[in-house]
Amino acid sequence: MPHIGRTVPSSVLIDWHVWLGVTILLAAIIRLIWRLTHREPEPEAGIPPWQTTTARITHWLLYGLLFALPIFGWMNASWRGMSVTFFGAFGLPKLLETRLPGWGWTGDMHAIIADYVLLQLVGLHVAAVLYHYLVRRNAVLQRMLPSGLLEDR
Repeated sequence: MPHIGRTVPSSVLIDWHVWLGVTILLAAIIRLIWRLTHREPEPEAGIPPWQTTTARITHWLLYGLLFALPIFGWMNASWRGMSVTFFGAFGLPKLLETRLPGWGWTGDMHAIIADYVLLQLVGLHVAAVLYHYLVRRNAVLQRMLPSGLLEDR
């Protein structure tokens, strides 16, 4: 949504953007519940402790951002007077009153998190996975995917 701004009117594209955001928030809630009720697997043998610690920090940052991004988007939609629905099936409550003074920054925060913070962290995560798969040739990627999707190397 590179050309979206405070004055962009509601459209089908923006509706899909909102629906995707609500879907991401619901998926993040489900994933966090799963994570809190299931132990993480033991680290792969031979991985230095600093990499294990970095992976844990990165994962928790990703969880935080997967909540912050849609919530700031929801706040901004509320501030702009737009309704937030889940594929039109049911509406979510407004988080802010329309044009409530002092809250216009929520859209800027949504964009900063999406464009700069989340994308950089996802890029770091992908680079780490590729490093483990292509350079270290260990099973970190295989452990992340459903069984049998990648053959053991």
